[in-house]
Amino acid sequence: MTLTLDMIQSMALAVVILLCGQAIRKRISFLERFCIPAPVIGGILFALFTLGMKQAGILEFQFDTTLQKVFMTAFFTTVGFTASFKLLKRGGKQVAVFLLLAVTLVCMQNVIGVVFAKIFGINPLIGLSTGSVPMTGGHGTSGAYAPVFENAGASGASAVAMASATFGLIAGSLIGGPLGKKLIDKHNLLEQHEDAELISELQDDSEDVGLVSSSRFLMATCQIIVAMGLGTIISAILTKTGMTFPAYIGAMFAAAIIRNISDMSNSFKVNSLEIDVIGETSLSIFLAMALMSLKLWQLAELAGPMLVMLVGQMLLMAMFAYYVTFNVMGRDYEAAVMACGHCGFGMGATPNAMANMSALTQKYKVAPAAFFILPLVGSLFIDFFNAAIITGFMNFFG
Repeated sequence: MTLTLDMIQSMALAVVILLCGQAIRKRISFLERFCIPAPVIGGILFALFTLGMKQAGILEFQFDTTLQKVFMTAFFTTVGFTASFKLLKRGGKQVAVFLLLAVTLVCMQNVIGVVFAKIFGINPLIGLSTGSVPMTGGHGTSGAYAPVFENAGASGASAVAMASATFGLIAGSLIGGPLGKKLIDKHNLLEQHEDAELISELQDDSEDVGLVSSSRFLMATCQIIVAMGLGTIISAILTKTGMTFPAYIGAMFAAAIIRNISDMSNSFKVNSLEIDVIGETSLSIFLAMALMSLKLWQLAELAGPMLVMLVGQMLLMAMFAYYVTFNVMGRDYEAAVMACGHCGFGMGATPNAMANMSALTQKYKVAPAAFFILPLVGSLFIDFFNAAIITGFMNFFG
């Protein structure tokens, strides 16, 4: 039996799952202490429920995820509104450095995958199907490259890649928060945060800090919707370059333009508090919708060698974020937040990275540079470099 939910029903179920995750997080101190996002908690539990129902032959779910894209775009639009040149004038160098780190991780993920494949005596392209294809690339890149691997003789590459992407989505969400918290507590980074004044300025951007105004909330909503609309035009222009860009990148750029026009002209105000509220809500619902539709039974189809490869990728990600990302990005609070986000971003999805960082900053302080640098690299640059590196590995080992 298949239960089909329309887009409204799917959204309503996602909200229920989110609320359940919040309730569970409040009652289990471990989850609260290590900053595990509420939609991840609820989404994984529901995915386990659907796994049990499917395995028992009782029920399967079919979701209409049309609104998932809307919430995703809305969230990244709110991220664009944080891109004030006044606050992020040093961001150019950091973006380049983080991109270099991301590319280095991509290479290491593929090396790990191929090495393990050689050890277990299986096709190296199967190893790549547990490397940067599903890890940094996620389900989208897996869907694009795995069929090419199969055509090159790697039977089962599609199943392995999609299952690995599912594993990465979960693992990246689970390790990011604890890793970021450990870095912050170990190095006492809250008191050492060199951008404290800039962050305070960002927090004080609304006239009444801590109080959401209905009129400002309406204006923030209108600004977000206008930016999303303008973003479709920007995205259409970007696609003419022949490259593929995420749907939300245009909206994020449009929001950044609006924010900086506001900063320079003072002709209108961007209400950061209200925009943050909308952004947090959009992210939570989007992530709940994404996680509730996970097909965990794909993991059960992995053989022992595949599981070893995936655990190896998880350990690589954790060690890289802890020892490399944090140290290279400055060993400060922003660097700790980026290391936390890199775990989600480096194992499957930029939105997971944003959820990791969001959970961490809710517990501590905002990190505007991290929230701009990571999605910019994740959405605009890394897919191009990842594709080039994957193609190189495929041609060499295929």
